[in-house]
Order: sequence, then C-alpha cells, then structure tokens
Amino acid sequence: MLHRAVRVTAAACAGFYTFRYGLHQPVTATYALFGAVAVGVLARVEGDARSRARTLLLTLPFAWVLVCLGTVLAVHTGAAALGMAGVGFAVAFGSVGGPRLVGLANGLQLFYILPCFPPYAPDTLPQRLTGVAAGLLLLAAAERLLWPEPPPPDYRGHLARAAEALARLADLAAADCAGRPPTAAPRTAAPPTAPSDGRAPPGRADAPRTAPGNPAEAPDDAANGAADVPEQALALLDQLRFSRIPTMERPAGPGAVDRALTHCATTLHYIGAELLRVRRLGPVGGPYPQAAVLVTATADALRAAAAGVRAGGPVPSTAPIEARIAAFEAARTSPGPAPGSALGPGPALGPGPALGPGPALGPGPALGPGPALGPDPGRDAVAGHARTAAARLGLGTVALNAAEGARFLTLATRTARHAPPPADDTPPDQRPGPFWYAHEPVAMLWWRRIRGNLTTRSVYFRNALRTAGALSAARLVVGALDLTHGFWVLLATLTLMRTSAADTRMTLRPALVGTACGAAVTAAVLLAVGEHPAFYAAALPPVMLFAFAVGPVLGLAWAQGLFTVVVAMVFTQLAPASWRLAEARLLNVATGAAIGILAGLCAWPRGGGQDLRRRTAELLDRSAAALCETVAVVTGTGPAQGALGRARHSALLTEALYAQYRSERHDPAEDGPNWQAAVLTGQHTVRGAEPLLARIPPGTAATGPDGAARLVGRAEQVAAAFRRQGTALLERGPAGTADRALADARAALRDERATATRMPADPASLHTVDVTLWLTGLLDDLTRVQGGARSALGDTDGHRPQTRGP
Repeated sequence: MLHRAVRVTAAACAGFYTFRYGLHQPVTATYALFGAVAVGVLARVEGDARSRARTLLLTLPFAWVLVCLGTVLAVHTGAAALGMAGVGFAVAFGSVGGPRLVGLANGLQLFYILPCFPPYAPDTLPQRLTGVAAGLLLLAAAERLLWPEPPPPDYRGHLARAAEALARLADLAAADCAGRPPTAAPRTAAPPTAPSDGRAPPGRADAPRTAPGNPAEAPDDAANGAADVPEQALALLDQLRFSRIPTMERPAGPGAVDRALTHCATTLHYIGAELLRVRRLGPVGGPYPQAAVLVTATADALRAAAAGVRAGGPVPSTAPIEARIAAFEAARTSPGPAPGSALGPGPALGPGPALGPGPALGPGPALGPGPALGPDPGRDAVAGHARTAAARLGLGTVALNAAEGARFLTLATRTARHAPPPADDTPPDQRPGPFWYAHEPVAMLWWRRIRGNLTTRSVYFRNALRTAGALSAARLVVGALDLTHGFWVLLATLTLMRTSAADTRMTLRPALVGTACGAAVTAAVLLAVGEHPAFYAAALPPVMLFAFAVGPVLGLAWAQGLFTVVVAMVFTQLAPASWRLAEARLLNVATGAAIGILAGLCAWPRGGGQDLRRRTAELLDRSAAALCETVAVVTGTGPAQGALGRARHSALLTEALYAQYRSERHDPAEDGPNWQAAVLTGQHTVRGAEPLLARIPPGTAATGPDGAARLVGRAEQVAAAFRRQGTALLERGPAGTADRALADARAALRDERATATRMPADPASLHTVDVTLWLTGLLDDLTRVQGGARSALGDTDGHRPQTRGP
C-alpha cells in the first residue's frame, strides 16, 4: 500500500507541478494529476510491474475517447446526462470481460465525468488529452522504477499444486486397487532434502524410511503420510475457489486461455471426487490390476498437466492416458467370465481385506461345516460374492471416470498453453462440445460472453443498469441545482454505491462523518493560511502521500476525510478559494451518496440475494433436464436438444450471482441452504455428462428397449428429486423436504446397478453401471444442498465425497 501511494503521489505531483508552474498550463496540470489519481487510486491495477505498466498504456486510448466524449457533450446538461448513461452502462458492463476490466471501471468512468461539466471548452481538448497522457505515462514509469511489484502468485501455480496433490492421491488409490499397502507420500510443505536423522524424504523408495535399528516405524510413517494426502489435496482444491484468489488474478475473461484454466479447476474437483470414491471401493472390489494400472496412468497425466499448466513447462500429450483408457475399456468388455467370477482366485474370494470386515463371510473356520454358516452357507457365499462383484464394477467405473477427467484436464491444459486444439469429434446433434471455445476466434468468444449476459439474470447487466441510472441521474441533479464542483457529486455516487441497498447505506455514515471532518480541517486551514499557493504547493505531496497510504487502511471515514483535504489543496492552487470550498465538498458528497442510495433502492435493492433462490432453483431444473437428455442420448431414446448447454450457461450465471451474494451483507435467513453445494451440483452435472457422452456411443448404454426404458425411468426419478429440491428452495421448505424423492431415486439406482451386475460383463451393462454411478453421485451432491456443509471426506451413502468449487 505504501509503495503504491509513493508511486501515485510521485506521478501526480510531477505532472501537476510541471504543467502548473513550469509551463503555466492549469488545464493540462489538472488532467495530469487527475489521470494518475483516477487510475492509481480509484481504479485497481494489479499484477507485476511490467503488466501494470502495460495495462496503463493500453488504457490511454480509451481514456482519450472518453475525454473527447465528455468535452463534446458538456454543451448541455441533457446531452451530458444522456452520454453519462451510455458511458456508464458500457464501462460497467465491460466487467464481463474479466477482473482487469472490473478494476479499471471506476477509473474509466472518471475520464468522462470530469470533462462533461462546465465550462464547455472544446478548444482546451488538446490540453486535456496531453494532461491525461502525461499522467498515465508518468504513472507507468513509476510502476517500473519505484519499488516495482514482483509477480504475484498466479492461478496457474495454484492449479499445478492441486494437480500434484491429486497425483499423490491417485498413487494411493492405485495401491488400493492393486491390494497393496500405501507408501508414504511426500507432503506438500516438506522440502526434498534428507532429514537430519538419517531418513530419506517421505515417498522416496530408494532409501530407508526409518532410523537404523527401528524398522517398526516404517508402516506408521507410511500410514500417517497416506492419511494426510486426502486432506492436503482437498485443501489445495479449496484454494482454487475464486473467493480465495485475488480479484485481478482470477481467470474470468472470455478468451480461450481463461476459459481453459477455469475448465482445469472444475475438472480437478471432479477428478478429486472420483479418486476418493476409488479409495473407498478399492478395498472391497479389489484386487483389480487393470484398474490399478489405469489409476496409475491418471496419476501420470495429473503430473504432466501440473508441469504443463505452468508457463514454460512441457505441453502434455493426451496419447498416454487415451491409450490406457482404450486398453482398460477393451479389457473390461472382453468376452469372459461374469463380473463375479472375474475376480480371480485367492484373496478376492477368501477371507481378508478384499471382502471388508470378517462377518460378511465369517472368519476362517466359518467356511467349514458348523453353525457359523447358517442354514445355507452357499447362499451366503454367493451373496458376498455378488456384493464384491458389484463393488468391482463400481470400482472400474469410478477409475474410468477419474481417467476421463485426467484426459479432459490434459486437453484443457493444452488449450491454456495455446497448443493446436484437437478436432471436435462431438456429434453434430450434441454440440457445442466441452472444448468448443478452443475452436472459436477471440471476437466470437467476446460476443458470446456479451450476448450471454444481456439479460436481467446476469449480475453484470444489473450492476451496469444501476450504475448508468445513478450516474445519469446525478448529472441531471447537478445541472438542475447548478452545484459548484458537481464532479464531486458523481464521484461520491460512483465510489459509495454498492451492489445492494444495505451495503450502500452502511457506507453513508462513515463517508459523511469523514467528509465532514475533512471539510472542517479544510475550512480551518483555508481561514488560517488564506490565499498562499506556495504553502499548498509545499503541503500537497506529504498530505497526498499520507492520504493514499493511510486512508485505505484506516477505513472509509479516514479515506473520505483525507481525500477532501487533498482536493482542497489542489483547487486552491488552480483558483482562489475560501472556506466555502469545504462546504461545497460536504454538500456534494451528501448529494452523491443520497443518489446512490436511491438508485440502490430502485434497482435490485437486495443485490445478489434478490433472486438467488429462484436462480438456484432454475439451475437445478436445467440440470435435471440435462441429465435426462444425457441418459436419453446414451440409451438411444431421444436426441440432444441443447439442454446441456443451457445447464452450463445457467451454472455460469448462478455462480456469478452467488459470488456477488457472498460479497454483500445479507439476511441471515438466506444462509439456510448450502448455495455452494447447489452450484457444484450444476457443475458436476455438466462435467459428469461430458465424459459420458464422449465415451458411450449413442444407444449403447442399456440392453434392449426394456433396459433403455428402465434406465430412462431411473433418470426421471433423479430429475424429479432435482426439481423437488428446487421447489423446496423456492417455497423455503424446511430441511428434508426432498428426502423422500432422494430416497426413492437412490433405491431405484441401487436396483438398476444390481440388475446390471447380474448380467454378463458386456458393454451395455457396464455402461449402465457408469450411468447409474454418475446419477448416484449427483444425488449425493443434491443431498448437501439442504443438509448444510458436511465433512469434506463424508458423503451420504459411500459413493461421492464433498468437494468445493472454485
């Protein structure tokens, strides 16, 4: 904060003093100081020194255009207000282009606001443009020369660390599938050097893990290291949430790279969920060597993606993971024994960990004659064998899901590194495919983002309308009341207005108190010093530095008060001023704040919470339609009609609405449902459907028309649970309102999996298991919407863990 204050003060004062006292051009001096302050303080430009300077230079042409518009439209109050409405909406709505435009929005608005006030002086336009250019160029130079900022941790680094953690988790999952004990995994915080006690770093297989003479510690170290891996992975996945990332570093732009990085984050969450399911099913359905090989390939793909997502790393290839997926699917569907008998001899059917706790078959002697077997020992053995076979089918499915997720992650990583995109092999009736953005030109991606947010469901559109209405109304009020220094009115409206009326009201008191105190200090100084510009010229740099360094730290009241003193010292050097300057400043700030409050009350006063319930219910409804359409396509009972794309779009809008809701003060009554779980449910619906559609040919997910009709019916039951949950949100129903629908759908899916398990292991039955496990995972997500937050490792029926989205 101090370094930024020094840079802005140096640039603003250098430009102001050079033109005011050196070249005697007060207009140019005003715009030079204003340009540096508008972008350096009132806007947010983040990143390293090079990127900050580049952003400032790219801002200059837009600043010139806005200054020209303001200068021309200042001819009449009506024209200025109309222009303010257009500029206010365009600049605010430009936030759909990503966080960097969000940070620049307030600064760009001010480049129109200042020149749109009297006097109408188009002949001074060259001086105004020169001043703006000088201010921005001086600030860019200061960014490079005065304590240049180092590169901040970028989102690519967060993705790489999360992928590496999931690779360690995949190693443990592969060990579970192979039926071998886990080895100690390296901890993220541990350096890769040998400890001082003579042991090798954790995870090193080429050195002893224990001190000499104490080999008994090795299993404990391995177990402890393995136990930490899931928590580490989930913690790093949690760091991918946008709420954990500085605003300016979020990959939220419309370009293919930002979309690919966001795709990487959601895919990593999906992979993490599937790997935890592998770990739960591995001890019951294993040993399963083919699944172990596939999960090991998933770990390798995760490590390759972690290296490739970083700038300068090797671009990963999809060939290795695709080859493993193809080999696994060929082995899984090859003619042979039924799933149960495919378990092989030995531990898979005998006593031990492969069947879980002993009582399932009875320990040891229970296999011989005697009462421990009950009246029909053969039937008990067959039942246990069937349970193991079902777990084995499920293990194969979730291992395949994780591998498909790793393939998608590799494709997204390649797109983020500008590698040539693969051909879109999505069938025409199912397009757009998951990587549609890799095939679109930049201009089309921008148009899609703009068009998708031209709706009142978009928080960007709402905020733009609110901002445009408030600023244009403020410009009309200033013209009608003929307020002096009316620029301050619009500045107050712009800086104090928030996305909800409650938040705007909360800014009113500290803003007025701070401005009143600053006005009092200003009036006292003006009365005591009088018209002595030399005093104000000497006092401006230290006062400006103190205001910009301390004000943001101490709060809004201090910021407003100190800024009042700063602007007074500037204006006293431009024209004679009296204590009434402080009075005008206080009146203008109060007027601007009042207009901001009225605008907030008239336009979506509850901000993001205005219709979060309705939009979340809509997301669940569109997700229900998407899952039904997906099942219809893979069973051959219906065509794709764009439901998946609509669900994807609804998830994006709801996620943006939820993000704004989290940044606002809101009614505690709205905290009942788990809104984050609802957004994740929509995301998992889309992300889970994409690999299913990619690997299951249309019409092959069920055996015969009866099997297809039955599977479609199961999907309808899941969709009914989705819609029932959405209705419960709209009606503010108590927790558990949708429990009956959830239980019915879950029981139907269990029956369907049991039916598929009894069939021979043909592709149709395996695809049926794939679809039912995906639907079961969605039900687990849905359960957490009303159930509140659960343990990150817990779930409702042992199928899917809770993970958090970005």
